[in-house]
Amino acid sequence: MTDLGTHGEAGLERGRVDLQRYGHALMGTYGEPMRVLTRGEGSWVWDADGNRYLDLLGGIAVNALGHGHPAWVAAIAQQAATLAHTSNFFATEPQIRLAERLLELAQAPHGSRVFFCNSGTEANEAAFKMARKTGKRTVIALEGGFHGRSMGALSMTHKEALRAPFAPLLEHMVFVPRDDVDALKAAVAENAADLAAIILEPIQGESGVRPLSHAFLAMARELTLRHEALLVMDEVQTGVARTGAWFAHQLAGIQPDVMTLAKGLGGGFPIGAVIAFGEKAGGLLVKGDHGTTFGGNALAAAAANATLDVIQEQDLLAHAKTVGEHLRTSLEALDGVVEVRGEGLMLGIGLAAPVSAAVAKAAVDAGFIVNPPSPDTIRLVPALTLTTAEADLFIAWMAEHATRLISEGSA
Repeated sequence: MTDLGTHGEAGLERGRVDLQRYGHALMGTYGEPMRVLTRGEGSWVWDADGNRYLDLLGGIAVNALGHGHPAWVAAIAQQAATLAHTSNFFATEPQIRLAERLLELAQAPHGSRVFFCNSGTEANEAAFKMARKTGKRTVIALEGGFHGRSMGALSMTHKEALRAPFAPLLEHMVFVPRDDVDALKAAVAENAADLAAIILEPIQGESGVRPLSHAFLAMARELTLRHEALLVMDEVQTGVARTGAWFAHQLAGIQPDVMTLAKGLGGGFPIGAVIAFGEKAGGLLVKGDHGTTFGGNALAAAAANATLDVIQEQDLLAHAKTVGEHLRTSLEALDGVVEVRGEGLMLGIGLAAPVSAAVAKAAVDAGFIVNPPSPDTIRLVPALTLTTAEADLFIAWMAEHATRLISEGSA
């Protein structure tokens, strides 16, 4: 095991060989991976050459309990040895229990229902189909929003570089600037008769951790109620305690008609979910309208139930707030950091220069895994179990090394 600070080009011989194998065997949809990882424990991972890294990306907000949490591992092992998959011609108790828990945590009213799938993209595909089942067609989404890469989810995603290779996408999409109340009102007024839904992320993750104001969220809620349209909250990245609340929209004191979940819900096991609030939304999809072979299988449900158990038992909502606030205040005090956006343990470090890629590369070479979602932002979405002492290691590195890169980029 090597210590932080010993990472570099010299010790990557086995990793280089594995990356060559990767390049010959896998499609190049993700580019070349940074490292070949072999194991993890808590907030730490090790690569094929024995180098250790503090994982502050958490599989992109997925590994809510870190790596190898014993309760999560035990739950999966026990369920795998009992009953893993049945198809949805049958029900299982873990699936039913998970749906009941999500409805309770979401404070969903009578008549609410859950649909299980396998990813955030699939959850948003289902939400799109729910919008179409209203009998109307127009969906309003936000500039900077990201909802997935399948055709329906991609149609609701704004980034042109992702959309262009697959045009034409689904029609009747309208995009408005994020957090622009007047633009939202105008778009709704122009499409009032055909408005099926407004979809948004309470905090936009892929565009650089950009929170929407509570006033904007409240206006979206008011407009959709007034025009009998669905308010869809994409909480794929923000949900399941990531922001210090079970779901980020709860921080604004509103309730959507539809919420999509994935990422942290399974703690590392693939699972997605759609929560439909109330009788009207809960009855939109009926027998034959939608389905997925693996959705809500007993193994995935057991992993999600174990994740929720640990979050509740260890009060990780409060912990996410505490450690997140410590990161925020410490990082905001550093030269070259202009702001820290987000909530809980979903943070975007705003840099004074567009050098996030260089900072992220220097970080991984030093033993820290972070993400540069935009040229001037570093994203942190670590395990909810990250300790203050572990956070301090990264803060110290930022103070000593990243500030120099930012200063050079500003010159």
